[in-house]
Amino acid sequence: MQVVRLAVATVNQTPLDWSGNLRRMVVAIDDAREQGAQLICLPELCVTGYGCEDMHFAVDVQQAAIDVVRKLAEHCQGLAVVVGTPVFVDSSLYNGAAMIVDGEIAGISLKQHMATDGIHYESRWFRPWPTDTDDHVHGWLDGDALHVGDLLYDVGGIKIGIEICRDAWVARRIGAQYARRGADIVLNPSASHFAFGKQRIRERFVLESSRAFGVAYAYCNLLGNESGRSVYDGGRLVACGGKMIARGSLFGYGDHGITIADIDIGNNRRIRVQSLDAGPRLTTGGGWSDGWLNEIERSFEWQSQPVAFKRPSNPQAWANPQAWEISSDNKLEEFSRAVPLALFDYLRKSRSHGFVVSASGGADSSAVALLVALSIRWALRELGRDGLAERLDYLPGIRALLAESENLEEAELAKRLTHELLICVYQATRQSSKKTLDAAHTVANCIGAEFLDWNVDAMVDSYVATVGQALGRNLDWQHDDIALQNIQARARGPAVWMVANIRNRLLLATSNRSEAAVGYATMDGDTCGGLSPIAGIDKDFLRQWLRWMQATGVQDNGTSVLGPLPELAAVTSQPPTAELRPKDAGQTDEGDLMPYDVLDAIERLAIRDKKFPSDTLACIEVEFSEYDRKTLGSWVVRFFRLWCRNQWKRERYAPSFHLDDESLDPKAWCRFPILNSGFEQELAQLEAMLAG
Repeated sequence: MQVVRLAVATVNQTPLDWSGNLRRMVVAIDDAREQGAQLICLPELCVTGYGCEDMHFAVDVQQAAIDVVRKLAEHCQGLAVVVGTPVFVDSSLYNGAAMIVDGEIAGISLKQHMATDGIHYESRWFRPWPTDTDDHVHGWLDGDALHVGDLLYDVGGIKIGIEICRDAWVARRIGAQYARRGADIVLNPSASHFAFGKQRIRERFVLESSRAFGVAYAYCNLLGNESGRSVYDGGRLVACGGKMIARGSLFGYGDHGITIADIDIGNNRRIRVQSLDAGPRLTTGGGWSDGWLNEIERSFEWQSQPVAFKRPSNPQAWANPQAWEISSDNKLEEFSRAVPLALFDYLRKSRSHGFVVSASGGADSSAVALLVALSIRWALRELGRDGLAERLDYLPGIRALLAESENLEEAELAKRLTHELLICVYQATRQSSKKTLDAAHTVANCIGAEFLDWNVDAMVDSYVATVGQALGRNLDWQHDDIALQNIQARARGPAVWMVANIRNRLLLATSNRSEAAVGYATMDGDTCGGLSPIAGIDKDFLRQWLRWMQATGVQDNGTSVLGPLPELAAVTSQPPTAELRPKDAGQTDEGDLMPYDVLDAIERLAIRDKKFPSDTLACIEVEFSEYDRKTLGSWVVRFFRLWCRNQWKRERYAPSFHLDDESLDPKAWCRFPILNSGFEQELAQLEAMLAG
């Protein structure tokens, strides 16, 4: 029986960090080697970082990639290692995966299908490699040309193919060729951004690929917030014959993660012989229909008996998802892991000294504060005191703080760290209520954040008086409603920015996706911030998540990470309100706009599904039958008008995390013209129909 021990590895890389990226890959390889692995797969473009953007064009970046891969190869004696790297061939740049065998670069497989949808712009930098071809490049080996292109590797008698990320998501796959040429293992190094529910899709293609191709199929992803917007979950999956045999945990806080699987080569070949409809034998030469592949042979000595490695006490746990991954609350659970990891990485990679949140006592700012608290708790739980101190070593006094707190339990230490890293600032006006002040203070107190509060009426009054004097009239609510609302929000901006500057903190904006859709936000007011962590999340989901945190909270292996938090009743019991009009106006967000669940439904139909006003109304009439047609129609009209006139606001939002395929971020997902018709013709027709 021939058994190959495979390691799929994830690494948390940073674009252009040559020494750091190399170090993390070396540590991951060493970890896998210590566990007896001889075949190791690292993620897509992990040499340079996936998110290099236009720096991919830089000649020095391309040369640095060569240097890093060559240095990595020196560390791979006795191993076969696949690592993602850009490759310059003739006059074009390609997305590649280098195969290193026993310390030497054997070849580089090149990606055939570019990711060009949504947040991906691979075709801006890379060319798709033409199928059924290979070529040679110089500069990677000392004096010798290196094979690149469509390659199948015969490593010591074990045949290995590589599909790079998107190459596995298309109908016409090179994996089919690998199978028909007798591949034993197919590796999929990926940089697949996180989106809600996406891991289940990956699991299906890994399982189906292993079954259809009769191979061991292995997938590995990048980890963490690599370059600002995209979040990578660090997923690692290995399947054989349609059965998952190993998987890794998601959203880790370490620099790398390793998942080990033993591949029974003989059993895989037996399954392939019994089940694969190979058709006529395929030989080299010809075109796609002939199954052209250049086969690279390298001698290699596989271990006959892999050393033991530590498995979980329950063997099923090695291959089965964790309970939270398949729970009915899966989206809530993923949100509670993805955004905190993204925040923690953003903090340390930007070398900020902490966060500042402008707390209103409402759902949005409370959610942002809780997400920061979760990031600290997850990091402490996974990294431990020493690991956390190492990650945040640039912060003055962090080691001393942890040393002074060595007798504190984890929960108390987490609150102490939150107080050190998070400031919540409540800025009242005469429109503010004691209820929202108490709610903001309660949230800050229950997670341990530092809390500051003051009144900005003097600043607001000064602006109003100055402008009124210049215009020669008194400003009043009857004539100047929007301006008087906005100045209150804007008056809060300078002071909270000042706190962030003084403390060298990152100010987090608190606007959500529902507000972004209709421009229900004050530019330079509640949109102030260097990062918008919830700008991709709709209000209805945020309220649901807060109620879940109140009643259930985030659990890890049966113990609480944060929550349940009954204190959140101070937030969840209130109707959302901006508190910008006089108190007797009874202002609420939904009164200004429409019910949030209706708004979010209209947004999905109009923006995600690209439906025009009349079709949007027809759809929501079915979903919201409790409202009459005229009311629903008025909300559709309101949405489209507000959407069209507020694209300029969306263009100015601080960077946000991409969390699902309904993002409105114009820099990464949803393009819309700033100047447009406003759907005037379509809305006029709809209004005429409603009036009739």
